[in-house]
Amino acid sequence: MAADPEILEELRRLRARVPQLTGALAASVDGLVLAHDTPDAEPEGLAALTATALGVAVRMADVTGRGGLRELLVRGVHGYVATYAAGRGAVLTLLAEDRVNVGRLHLEGRRAGTRIGELVDAGAAAAVPGRTPARPAKPPARPAPLRTRTPRTPRPTPAATTTEPAEPASPTAGAAPGAEPGAAPGGPGTPGTPPGSHAPAGTATTES
Repeated sequence: MAADPEILEELRRLRARVPQLTGALAASVDGLVLAHDTPDAEPEGLAALTATALGVAVRMADVTGRGGLRELLVRGVHGYVATYAAGRGAVLTLLAEDRVNVGRLHLEGRRAGTRIGELVDAGAAAAVPGRTPARPAKPPARPAPLRTRTPRTPRPTPAATTTEPAEPASPTAGAAPGAEPGAAPGGPGTPGTPPGSHAPAGTATTES
């Protein structure tokens, strides 16, 4: 089976980060080799042994109530064999020297197992006929701001005023009854002089 190039590249980067690794292999849970970088071990045999050991380890963790299997570590005289879960259907097996830092081995092995598991799951989803990889959901569009209309203040309407034309003064207004028009008020004597009044000084009086 041809190795997956992305998984193989992940194994090589892992070996570069941990120089004490002497081999790395990714396989399915039933012993099928996915990718390997194991110059000193036969990959098909190692994948088959990994599947067998994995079945025993899963059973042991279940019987003892330890939960789902996360990793399996075997130590020999000359080094370690560590197996990590890689998604739902694959495992990652690492071969390391005895002088390796076990904490660093676990840290890098878990990260690589997670990455390989994502690649395997994505490849399995793409291989299903009629199924396309899910597209990332688009962020919801921002709602348009509501436009508020400011009520206008009604302008005051000027009160309608009507001006009635003034009636012309009557020429006889203020005249005594029976007086001729144009005659000034007064007696039959001097016009404009009230009865019984004297003429102004310096006025000559002619007697008949």
